[in-house]
Amino acid sequence: MTRYIFITGGVVSSLGKGLASAALGALLQARGFTVRLRKLDPYLNVDPGTMSPFEHGEVFVTDDGAETDLDLGHYERFTGVAARATDSVSSGRIYSNVLEKERRGDYLGKTIQVIPHVTNEIKEFIDIGDGEVDFMLCEIGGTVGDIEGLPFFEAIRQFSQDKARGQCLFMHLTLLPYIKASGELKTKPTQHSVKELRSIGLAPDILVCRSEGPIPAKEREKLALFCNVRPDAVIAAQDLTSIYDAPLAYHAEGLDQAVLDAFMISPAPRPNMARWDDVHDRIVRAEGEVRVAIVGKYIQLEDAYKSIAEALTHAGMANRVRVRAEWIDAEIFEKEDPAPHLEGFHAILVPGGFGERGTEGKIKAVEFARTRKIPYFGICLGMQMAVIEAARNLAGIPDAGSEEFDDEAGEARFTPVVYHLKEWIQGNHTVARKKTDAKGGTMRLGAYTAHLKEGSTVAKAYGTTVIEERHRHRYEVDMSFRAALEDHGLLFSGVSPDGRLPEIVEVKDHPWFIGVQFHPELKSKPFAPHPLFADFVRAARDVSRLV
Repeated sequence: MTRYIFITGGVVSSLGKGLASAALGALLQARGFTVRLRKLDPYLNVDPGTMSPFEHGEVFVTDDGAETDLDLGHYERFTGVAARATDSVSSGRIYSNVLEKERRGDYLGKTIQVIPHVTNEIKEFIDIGDGEVDFMLCEIGGTVGDIEGLPFFEAIRQFSQDKARGQCLFMHLTLLPYIKASGELKTKPTQHSVKELRSIGLAPDILVCRSEGPIPAKEREKLALFCNVRPDAVIAAQDLTSIYDAPLAYHAEGLDQAVLDAFMISPAPRPNMARWDDVHDRIVRAEGEVRVAIVGKYIQLEDAYKSIAEALTHAGMANRVRVRAEWIDAEIFEKEDPAPHLEGFHAILVPGGFGERGTEGKIKAVEFARTRKIPYFGICLGMQMAVIEAARNLAGIPDAGSEEFDDEAGEARFTPVVYHLKEWIQGNHTVARKKTDAKGGTMRLGAYTAHLKEGSTVAKAYGTTVIEERHRHRYEVDMSFRAALEDHGLLFSGVSPDGRLPEIVEVKDHPWFIGVQFHPELKSKPFAPHPLFADFVRAARDVSRLV
C-alpha cells in the first residue's frame, strides 16, 4: 500500500518545500523504503517550457521528454529516482485535460465545474502509480490561500478522504521570522498559516518551520498547542551552509521519525546515513578550490542554471575540491575584450540558451578558451557556439552562424552551420517539426542514445562508447560541415545511432575542450556526479595546480 505525504507551504513562497520534500524522500530511502516525488503547480501555463528563465528558473527535462519544474531536479538529485512526465502537473495541464474531455463529450453533457470535474482530474493524476512505491510525496506549489491553488487543496482534502484512514499525511512548511530588535522568534505567522489551512479542511500532521536558528522549547510548545500538532512533530529547518546537509539536518531534528510515527510504522527501520555522511565529508574536507566562469545570458537569476551549478558542486565533491562558479554576462564580450574578465579562471563553461542575444560574446569566450588552452565545456547552445567559432576561425567560413539568428533578424545573414532540426528518430518512429509549429513541447526532448568514438576524451570520461542523455533543443549542427571541421581539429566524437545528428564535439591537442548537444547536468547527483562534469573539474583542478 502506498502512503501519501502532501507538502504545503505558508506565509511566504520560496521557503524550500522542494528541498524539504527531496530531503524527506532521501531519509525514507535511508530507512529502506521506496519513494516517488511529485509536484503540483497552480500556474496556468501547461508546463514551464515556454516560461522565461528570468521568471521561473530552469526547465528540468525528464527521460520521457516532459518539461517540468526545477524542483524535480532536487527530487532526482536527492533520491536518484528518475522523474517521469507523470510526476509534474500544472493547473494549465489539468484545465486543458478537462476541456479536451468536455469537447469530446466525455462528460455526457454535464455542466463542467471546478468541483467535481477539475478536482477529480487532479485526484486521478495523484493516484497514478498507486501501489508502485511505499511513499508518494506530493508537493503543492505556491502558498496556502493563493486563489489559483484552491482546487489543489480541495483535491488533496478529498483524496485523503477517499483513501483508507491513516494512508495520507500533511506536512506544512512555514516561516518563523526572527525580530532582531526585540530578540524574538515570532510564531504568529505560522499560526495564521495553519488557521488558513484548517479553514479549507486540512490539518497538518507535521510542521516544518524555517528559521535562522534553533526553535526554543517555549516556542516549540506554543506552536504545538496553537497548531494542534505533537511537540515532536514541530521540526526546525535552519539555514544551512550546503543544501546537501539537509538530509542530515532533518534527520537530527527527527523529521523521518515523526513521519513514521504519524503513519504508526513501528518498529521503525534503522536509517543508513552513510551516503549522506560521505557527501558531507566531501563538502567540508575540500582540498583546494577551482574557479569556473559560466558565460551565459540569464545570469540575473541563478536558478536559470540551477542544475549546472549543482552538477559543478557534485564534480567538486568527486575531485575533493571546492568549485567557485562565477557568472559572467556574455553580452559584455560583445563590447569588451574577454581576456581581462576570463584570465585567472581555471575553466570556462557556456550553457544553453535561446535567441541571438549574447551569442557573439559566447563565441569570443569559446575562442579564448580554445586558444589559451583553458578547459572548456559547452552545453547545448554552448556546443553550437564552439562549432561556429571553429568554422569561422579554423575552417575559413567567416560568416558561419545559425538559422536561429537569421530568423530573429528576418533575413539570412549567416552560412547556416547550425540549422532548424526538421526531423529525427525517436524510438521506432520519425518526428517531424516545422518552424511555424507552436513553441510548447515541440523541441527534441528527453533521453536519446549516442555512440562515442573509441579513444576520444568523452569515451574515456564515460568509460563506455554508448550513452543516453537528455535533450532540449530545436536547432542542430549541420553534419555536412563535419569533414571541413574535422580537417581543422574539431572532432565529432559522439553521434546519434543513425549517424545523422552530432551529439559531441571536442578539440584535438587541447587539455579539455568538449561541447555536447544534450544536457548532462540533468542527470548529476551528489553521490553520483556526472562523468563529464567530474572530468571537466578534474581538468580545471590540474590547471589550478599549474598556476
